[in-house]
Amino acid sequence: MKFFSVVLDHPVRILCSRRPVKPLETTPATPTSDLEIKDAQLIFNRVWKELENELGREALQFPKELILLGGAPGSGKGTNTAFICEVRGISANPIVISELLNSPEAKKIKANGGMVGDEEVLRLLLRELLKPQFRDSVVLDGFPRTNVQVECLKMFYDEMILLRREFSNTPKAHLFRQPTVHIMVLFVDEAESINRQLKRGQETLRRNAEVRQSGVGVLEEERNTDFDPQLARNRYRTFKEKTYDALVSLKQIFHYHFINAQAPIAVVQRNIISELEYQSSLELDPRTYDTVRHIPLADEIVKNARQELVRRLDGYQVENPELFQAVVDFIQSKMMPIIKRYAVSGRVMINSEDALFAVPFAIPILIDIFSERGFRASVDIHRQEIPERFDLATGKIETREKRVYRVTILFAGSKIRRG
Repeated sequence: MKFFSVVLDHPVRILCSRRPVKPLETTPATPTSDLEIKDAQLIFNRVWKELENELGREALQFPKELILLGGAPGSGKGTNTAFICEVRGISANPIVISELLNSPEAKKIKANGGMVGDEEVLRLLLRELLKPQFRDSVVLDGFPRTNVQVECLKMFYDEMILLRREFSNTPKAHLFRQPTVHIMVLFVDEAESINRQLKRGQETLRRNAEVRQSGVGVLEEERNTDFDPQLARNRYRTFKEKTYDALVSLKQIFHYHFINAQAPIAVVQRNIISELEYQSSLELDPRTYDTVRHIPLADEIVKNARQELVRRLDGYQVENPELFQAVVDFIQSKMMPIIKRYAVSGRVMINSEDALFAVPFAIPILIDIFSERGFRASVDIHRQEIPERFDLATGKIETREKRVYRVTILFAGSKIRRG
């Protein structure tokens, strides 16, 4: 069973669940049975072999990043899917499994709160993932939902790793990148889920009535589970007993993110941002990470920036007080009147030829003073050769260098109330 090779080959990069938090109401994860594993192997092998025979291995180019979004009914998957795409810079539309399964048989099963067969889900999903728009990143809404699908996901990941190794020293290596899988779970309790489902049903009825009356707009799907409390309860329990446990079982293999979706939407989305913070050591190819890892992260630099700024300013005062005072006087007398005049815009550009800035450290002192006062300043030195004397005998032109110091100052402009 080769799906365990993922953990063995990448012990540091894969065993990396990020602060998983269990909900208050949990049940022990249901262990995957031998029968389910055998079913998963048969299903996956059939689907994978179909793709290989039809397309060839070179064409099996799957996304670099997969974010698998699962959640209780009414937990806000639809709302937060778009937000996750925005946070991760994903331009492709999410793949919603329920929309893939639109056959009459599948619709009938879903209407009764059940789930479509695993093989059909896997076959449709893998073919969808091969589309060019999903080459970089994709959000999957509603996969995996069963233990069999979980096992298929492990084998799918394992096959992507094998494809990467197979093509690593070929011209197609860039098409088979190190895959990254995130498991994200939005959780609400049973009572909240049922309330949200029924509320959604009433809102759907209201919107559809408006569409029918006005003839403008598109009718939304009216789910049986959004109108019947018992069906809504059954749908939640199906999630809790099968989907939730299936997702939890993956937290020791892939990046796992648990989001309490009962909080206000602003809080939920802040938590999503926090959970999906960039982790280069986990997501980059090992060779790429080894090349860039010596460059510090911006967060690490910013963390102590204020203390470093204070240290430098105190150092100027102690070690070079005359120059420090000269720069302060120049800012106060020559620059602040201009800055105040254009305070509305929040952006000022000042040119100066003052010899003060030719003195070593004068420009860094100026920038640091502005930074301490809440401005952002930058200085560009423009050099120009100015003719001073022409030698008639030799034809040589003597010049002097003219330096113009172009200072750009940015700050929060005035907030003018507009009618």
